[in-house]
Amino acid sequence: MSASGGTKAIVAALAANLAIAVAKFVAFVFSGSSSMLAESVHSLADSGNQGLLLLGGKKAQREATPQHPFGYGRERYIYAFLVSIVLFTVGGMFAIYEGIEKIRHPHEIEAWYWPVGVLVFAIIAESFSFRTAIKESNEVRGSLSWGQFVKRAKAPELPVVLLEDLGALVGLVLALFGVGLALLTGDGVWDGIGTLCIGLLLILIAIVLAAETKSLLLGEAAGTEDIEKIQTALVDGETVTRLIHMRTLHLGPEELLVAAKIAVRTDETAAQVAEAIDAAEARIREAVPIARVIYLEPDIYQEPAATGTK
Repeated sequence: MSASGGTKAIVAALAANLAIAVAKFVAFVFSGSSSMLAESVHSLADSGNQGLLLLGGKKAQREATPQHPFGYGRERYIYAFLVSIVLFTVGGMFAIYEGIEKIRHPHEIEAWYWPVGVLVFAIIAESFSFRTAIKESNEVRGSLSWGQFVKRAKAPELPVVLLEDLGALVGLVLALFGVGLALLTGDGVWDGIGTLCIGLLLILIAIVLAAETKSLLLGEAAGTEDIEKIQTALVDGETVTRLIHMRTLHLGPEELLVAAKIAVRTDETAAQVAEAIDAAEARIREAVPIARVIYLEPDIYQEPAATGTK
């Protein structure tokens, strides 16, 4: 996986979640807190999700084959989509079920120092993981806001880890809130309410992730900035006089397909047109290095061609 895939952020999140999952489950065993059980399953699901992201990145590196001539770059999108499903089913639905059960059948939390101590430890560990994800994201998001970055990012790993870590931190605060109120009031219903809120939060994050990765799976065009660079690089004003129409498609986070119909002069020879196409391809790759698959069709400019009907 490339650096933009956020491998460092994924590994940091995986290490943190595995340690936190064990600690939370131990706290559940000693305290009986449903918030701790929901949070331990949440961390376990997150650990599995990071494993899926690493597996997707590895599989995406396979060479193209006759059956898959454009390679396996979209494997990363598939595994990111699986992450949203796991987060929804294993994390969110389990937490909602456990929360409802605890509200219906509340019981007092025992050995309060276990859940409180583990939650404080988990918040510190998740904060370090979240900090790593933010640092990695800042290297690639440029001037985009965080919302724009999550929506426009073509590499799915960093947005997934960011949202998971954010959800984990908010979930830990909710769990601490539920456990704290249960201890202060002596009413275990608050622990169930905290668990229910965690489940709803996870489902909300899962829906956002699913929507974004679905768009990537369907096939997204290049970003506005890259499209402008390609359009500028295509026309040299000599042999290539204008761009008639163009389509772009991400074959993977770091691989872009460019297909364009370009207008050439009527008096140019086939050799001159071929030379101009080679030069245009070189300019495109220099302007946008991820444009690795380029198809340029020379034509004489006409209005029907400009609308893409020819």
